[in-house]
Parts: sequence; C-alpha cells; structure tokens
Amino acid sequence: MAIASPSAPSFSASFCCNRTDSTRLVRFSALRYHRNRITARLNSSTPSNGFVSPDNSDLQYELQHGVSLSHQHRRKGSPVFVKLPEDAVSAAGQMMRRKAMAQAFRALGAAGVEGVVMEVWWGLVEREAPGVYNWQGYAEIVSLARRCGLKVRVVMAFHQCGTGPGDPFWLVRKKKNMEYISLGCDILPVLHGRSPIQAYTDFMRNFRDTFRPFLGGIITGIQVGMGPAGELRYPSCPSQKLTWAWRFRELGEFQCYDKYMLASLNACAREVGMREWGNGGPIGAGNLMQDPENTDFFKTDGLWNTPYGEFFLKWYSGMLLLHGERICSETETIFRGTEVNTSGKVAAIPWHYGTQSHPSELTAGYYNTSIRDGYVPIIRMFGRYGFTLCCMCFEMQDANEQQMNPSSSPEGFLRQLLVAARNCDIPMEGENSAASLDDESFQQVLKMSKFYLEGLDTPTFSFTFVRMDKNLFEYRNWVNFTRFVRQMLDTNHIFRAKLDFGGDIYPSSTSIADVGTILAY
Repeated sequence: MAIASPSAPSFSASFCCNRTDSTRLVRFSALRYHRNRITARLNSSTPSNGFVSPDNSDLQYELQHGVSLSHQHRRKGSPVFVKLPEDAVSAAGQMMRRKAMAQAFRALGAAGVEGVVMEVWWGLVEREAPGVYNWQGYAEIVSLARRCGLKVRVVMAFHQCGTGPGDPFWLVRKKKNMEYISLGCDILPVLHGRSPIQAYTDFMRNFRDTFRPFLGGIITGIQVGMGPAGELRYPSCPSQKLTWAWRFRELGEFQCYDKYMLASLNACAREVGMREWGNGGPIGAGNLMQDPENTDFFKTDGLWNTPYGEFFLKWYSGMLLLHGERICSETETIFRGTEVNTSGKVAAIPWHYGTQSHPSELTAGYYNTSIRDGYVPIIRMFGRYGFTLCCMCFEMQDANEQQMNPSSSPEGFLRQLLVAARNCDIPMEGENSAASLDDESFQQVLKMSKFYLEGLDTPTFSFTFVRMDKNLFEYRNWVNFTRFVRQMLDTNHIFRAKLDFGGDIYPSSTSIADVGTILAY
C-alpha cells in the first residue's frame, strides 16, 4: 500500500478533537471558519492525494510497528455513529474531498458523535487482480478519524461487485441480477479458482493484517456484508427499488433459478421423495405487483401453508442461513483476539407484515409468517459467533406508512426482531431507512431503542445515522441531530459542547446557514 505525503492543512488549536467525557469548549469562530471552508471543498469531486494527517509519518509508524498513537475513550449510554458517503473513496482508491472531510469529522466530534461508519468496497480494493489489495483511501479515513478522536466501524461490502463476463450471479426467471454472487456457489471455485467464501475470507484477512494496529482501539466494529446492500437476504427486490417497493407493496421474486440453486433444490426434493418439487420456484407466486390474495402461493389459504410450501420455504431460508453461517464462522476466526465487535445485518422488509404469509419477507429468504418466527434462527446463529445484530427502519412509524400501504408495519416487524434479540441476549445496532432529520423521526428512534433496552442490566445498543450529507449540517437539521445525540447518552451523562458565544450548543442561524452547503455532493 503506497502512502503519499502531501502538504498538510493547519488547524486551529482551539478545535482540538481528542474528546473526553468532560464538557468541551469549542471556539465558535473556529467552528464557523472550518464549516465555511468545507463548503467549497465538498462541492469538488477531486480526490485527496494523500493522508490528512499533518504528520503522515505517524501513520506509517503505526502500520509498521503495530501501535496506535491515539487516546482511547469510553462513553456511557448509547453511542451514535454516522455513516460516510458511499463515494468517500474514489474509484482510484483515494479519499475524496479530504480537507472538507476533515472539517466534517471535527463537527461530528464536537457534537458528541462516537464515530463514523465506512463501507469498504471489495470491488475497489481488489479491482486490479485477485489477491492484490489497495487500502490507501480507507487508511486515510482511519487516520483522519483517529486524529479527530472518532471511532471507526467498517462495513465489508461484498455486494455489487465482480461484474466480469461469466461471473456467477443470480438468475431471476432468466434475468441476471448483479447485486451479489449466488450463494448457491458459496464453496465452488468460480472466481479464478477461488470460491466466493474464500475470496471474502482472503479480503478480510488482508484487511486485518493491514489495519491490525487500529483494531480494537480506533476500529471498533466490523460489519460483514452477507448479501445485497450488505444484508443477509436474497436479492428478491433490487436494492435501488426498495423504497419504491415499500410504498407499492412489491412481492419480490424467489431466487432459485440459477444452476447452482436449482441443483441444490433438486437434490433436496429427491431426498424427501418428491422429485417434482425440485424443478424450480413455486408456481402461483404471482408477479411483482400482484395482490397477495390473488396469488395461489401467498393468499391466506395458499400453498405457503401446505407440505409443499413448507418444504420449499425451509430449503430456501435454510440456504440463506447456511450462507450466513459460513461467513460468520470465517469472520469469527479471522478477527478472534482483535477486540473488535463483529456484526451482521438483517433487512427490514415489513410492507406485507400485516398479511398471513408475509410474501416480501418470504421471497427475501426470511421464513417469517403469522404462524412462524423466521428471525430467531438467524439471531441464534449470530449469537453462536458473538455477532451483534444490525437492522434499519428505527425511525419508521406505522401511522405514516399505513396511509399508503395498510399492510405495512415497520413497528410490528421491529418489535418482533427486538424481542427475539433480547431473548437471545444479542446486542443491537440500529439504523434509519431514510435520511429523516425531523425531530419526530429521532424521537421514534429513541422510543424503539428504549423498547429494546428496557430492563437490561448492560445496555448494548448503538445507532448509526445514514448518512452524512449536506442536509445533516443545515441549521434546523443540525439542531435536531445534536439534540438526539445527547438524548442517546444516558441521563447521568448529558453531553454539552459549549461555544464561546453564550454557552448554547447551537450557533446562530446565520452561521449554521453556512453549514448547509458543507456536504453538497
């Protein structure tokens, strides 16, 4: 990994980012100055040419000698993280808009945010050749976070990559899906002599060896991608359509038509003596937009609740569970002893939660119906490997969603998941599904986090805001967000970042307006 040594920007000493649990004093003039400078820089698409660190030799020393020069801190309550923009690292492997990113990190640190979440894209890091990894842009982000007193959580993003000809992707009724490699070939050597699981494992092992000095200190969490959008699910509904599908009740499509999945299905059908059950996906599952009650498979008294439906759905969800088991096992082995928390993500697909069959959950691989809990097996699997459970839709409310889709119940879905996590003693990481910055959405997050934490002796909840953009730093949004961060901390530890203009945490409306263009991507 090549490390460049650019000329470094200088920062005011009054904007120090080595945070402690004590009350901070942040000079308002420095805050306004830095926010103004971010405005123009984040409007630029120019990548950085090196690390943000004023002394780049520190990073080289840390990587070569296995030490971290940063100070660790521990905070009470439920910490808040902020997910970085998807293009935080360019296609060339360099951190984008590094000076502006530095100012944004400092603003987050001043607000009491615990850290940032960065997606590490397999398709960027290993793009040159199999086994050749370029971590430079991500090392820059870790170095910057360290200097700003922020922690880092890393998402191993194995989705939407490997688009070369002949790669083994999903077939949905003869249409190729490029979001994620078919889990039917998890252990088959389809990637230049390696299986997908081997490729994921090699990637994670190289990451561990490269960033070992930061593991457990600066890098505190590893979320492992297990499917489309990083979630343990089938690509039953393309990720770019999920919001649209939510509103318009898309059923999704079963993902069992590539040769690898068909071979597995056929073998299982032969084992139970029903060869005719192994010829493909369920007949009568309808089209994407059909009313479930007008389909033979999903209607209330449909095939889903017959011996055939039970056979197919157990096989289908079992293949997904096996895929998750393989990845969890490899991940636990690789990061054992590094003191980083590992996690996996489950999709929030509740737009048919009010029906008997829950069709959109079934096509995604969750055998969850009105008479069966499909999430407990996944949560127990996570528990066996010490994983934390991550899920979105913490800000969603039934009252709002049911105005457009009466069958939708994000709150009902989330309560089911949280109860299962509590019963299995699994920590939770929450996320928002849409970048809602109004106070009502933040209060809903607090409500659902309290539902999970009520009565627990050791609070084990954190929240990631998705994601950092220009809207976050607009005055009213910033006011709501910083208030939310403080409320997530426990009542005995109220964080206040006092400013020199009168003791309030919020700058004037004039200065905060300057922040509105900080992250204009």
